Amino acid sequence: MSKIHWNTIKSYQDITYKKSDGVARIAFNRPEVRNAFRPKTVNELFEALLDAREDTSIGVVLLSAEGPSPKDGVYSFCSGGDQSRAVTRAM
Repeated sequence: MSKIHWNTIKSYQDITYKKSDGVARIAFNRPEVRNAFRPKTVNELFEALLDAREDTSIGVVLLSAEGPSPKDGVYSFCSGGDQSRAVTRAM
């Protein structure tokens, strides 16, 4: 089996977005907080999904996550919403 050669489509802060042979791979990229999402993550995810939808060569969108956490080496898909954002907004 040959190695997949992913091409980075656009650099983001909270996600990675790559394509290869009809597959778009969008991955949460905040392993230090178990890939928790915040409003910026949602905006980047939306933009990448729109690009994948418009690309007629894409037949599959793979939603994944980067890791492991630099704190303890644990891999996590997504822990949900970043609660530190909620505390910041409440103060």
